[in-house]
Parts: sequence; structure tokens; C-alpha cells
Amino acid sequence: MSVAVWSGSLVAWERELAALKGRIGPVFGRAEVRETAGAFLNGLLSGVARKTGWLLAEQAGLERPYRMPSLLGRSRWDADALRDRVRADVIEALGDRDGVLVVDETGFVKKGEHSVGVARQYSGTAGRIENCQIGVFLAYASRFGQALIDRRLYLPEAWAQDESQRAKAGVPEEITFATKPEIARDLIAAALDAGAPCAWVLADALYGTDSRLRRMLEKREQPYVLAVRSNHRLRFWTEDGLEETDPATMADALASEAWVTHAAGEGSKGLRLYAWARIALSSTAHPGFEHWLLIRRSRGEPDQRAYYFAFAPVGVSLGELAGAAGLRWVPGLDPGIEECFERAKDDLGLDHCEARSWHGWHRHMSLCMAAAGFLARLAADLRRATWGKANERSPAVPAAA
Repeated sequence: MSVAVWSGSLVAWERELAALKGRIGPVFGRAEVRETAGAFLNGLLSGVARKTGWLLAEQAGLERPYRMPSLLGRSRWDADALRDRVRADVIEALGDRDGVLVVDETGFVKKGEHSVGVARQYSGTAGRIENCQIGVFLAYASRFGQALIDRRLYLPEAWAQDESQRAKAGVPEEITFATKPEIARDLIAAALDAGAPCAWVLADALYGTDSRLRRMLEKREQPYVLAVRSNHRLRFWTEDGLEETDPATMADALASEAWVTHAAGEGSKGLRLYAWARIALSSTAHPGFEHWLLIRRSRGEPDQRAYYFAFAPVGVSLGELAGAAGLRWVPGLDPGIEECFERAKDDLGLDHCEARSWHGWHRHMSLCMAAAGFLARLAADLRRATWGKANERSPAVPAAA
């Protein structure tokens, strides 16, 4: 295998980028808007430090610098149509029967109060309450890579009920207040309806504790491993009547032999090893499926535990459940959706959006997702090329005379 193959120097960047622009071009309609969108993508993929409209226009050398802000504002095109094409592209490039869907939210800190959805609210990105916007995102990950495939801005209830603010920000009439888990349900259902091959749906405790999300996935017979809080209330009917407990109490009662060491993917220092255990949950699962409480425990600090609800085909092993839980950090690749956020923000300007309107926010995010999907496709093609090369044996060394 040549160095050019595994180093990526044979990637035909210009040709592949032109192909991407050709695939998404119809979304933008008029030739001038398509040209501006192409220049916007060039800017997102360039080394420009701030991916704001005016700086991207300057970097592109456009005669009329207002064309970039206009692309996010006055121009006529559908951000959801672009999202659909990005999602289809990612599924084509990364799709695998063992792939996973991962949902999570990320914050965008703002100084003012006029951008759509901005409010004093908790941001996991900042780790505290901040003046910010919150976006709920869906990522697709497989052995070929990972990329964001959907997004929706979380509209706080005060915003959703303020007709004056809604009008100024151009919030569509059909958009009403929805919790983050409700948004997640819509994003996941849309991806599954679009044909995303999915072995597991993964999410943190904010989403795992939502029973309607779990029921929706179970109705589709879609396996999941969703984190839950240690004090989540569980109720069971026993011979003595209704019993209430929680994951932490159930884990405390486990015998020492119930714990088995399994890896949860790879970290920067190698395999991430944890002790794992599971407890069957009585439920009315669909035929062929079963419910589990899955517990992960630190081997060095046993008091550090994480808990998951799992819905899986009958006969699934503890190792398979542990591996699925670890897929929020994709084995052999970089961490899952958090890495998607980090790369998109650091390199592609996901958090550089200056548009204040509803459609401006979704347009900016969709264009950033298109750029990230493009890079994911290139990386996936490179992986396939290197994996497809047969290992060559070293030449035999002549025996010493």
C-alpha cells in the first residue's frame, strides 16, 4: 500500500466538492443563489477563523458582500430540503447495518437577546446557565465515520408564547413549544423513515427518561440503549403488590459475581474497560424483544456508576449491550456526537451563526452539516480504500551464508 493511499493525498478534493455542489444545487433554485451557496461552503471549509457572512464574502472575493448574509436571510430556499439531501448523502456514505443514531443537544452562547430562541438556560456545552440558544441534533455513526444529519432549534416556552418575538424572528405559525425529548422523537423518526440503517438508538439521560420516546422506538421494534438517572422511579407488580425502586437501589443489591468486565470502545489511552451488569425488567415487550437495566461501574472507583434502559432482541449478550452503550464514543474512531459538535464548531463555524431568524439559524446549521457531511464522505472513502487493500507480506530475507 502506498503512502498516498493511507495519508489521503489521493483524495480528489475539487472533484468531490464540485459533485457535492451539484447534488445540493437544486435546493437553491436561482443560479446566483446556487453560486453564493457554493462560495459559502468554500468558506466553511477554508481556514477563515470566523465563518460569518461578511468575512466569508470577503474571502470569496464577491463583488456584492451582502450576498452571504442574504443567503441566510432574504433568499428563497428551503433549509429542510437541504437537510434531507445531507442526510441522504451521509446515509449513502456511512450507512451500515451496525450503524447507530445518537441524539444530543448543544448550546450557542449569545450576548444579545434578539436572536431566535435565546434565553437564560442551562447549556451542557458551557456547563452552567448561560444566555444562549440550544439546538437538538441527530448524528449517524458507523465503522465508516460519523456526521450530523438533522437539527432543530429548541424554542423556550416563553419564546413560543410571545407573539411579538415570534413575528420578529420569523418563527413559523406551526412551530409550537416542544420539549427536547419531543424534538428528539421527531428527528429520530424522520431518520428511520428516510431509511437510515440503525442497530441502536443512543442518548443521554435527558432523553432516556422520556417514556414516550422509548415507546415510540419500541413500537418500531427499534433497539435502543438510553441512559437514565440513578434515581429514576421504577414500579413493579410483585406477589406483595406494587414495589417502587430505582436503578441505584437495584444495582446495590447485585452480587459481586454479577459484574463482568467489558470494553466500552476505545479512548485516547486504549480500551476503556468497565465492570458491567444487567437486570431483566418485567415488561410487555414486543415478541422477540426484552427490556434490561444496564449498569456500568468504574473498575477503579466502584461508586461511579452509569445506568441505561435497553430494549434489545431476545438473546442479546451483556457484551453486546455494553458495546452498544459505548457507541456514543464510536470504537476505533473519535468520540461520537460530541466529536461531531467539536469539529463542526472549531473547524466549520457551527457556532458562528449571526442570523437572528428561525430560518436563518436552520439555514446556517444545514450548510455547516453539508460541509461536515462532505468531510465525512471523504474520510469514509479513504477508510474503504485502505481496508480494501490486502496486507502485503514483507520480502523474504536471504539466509546468511
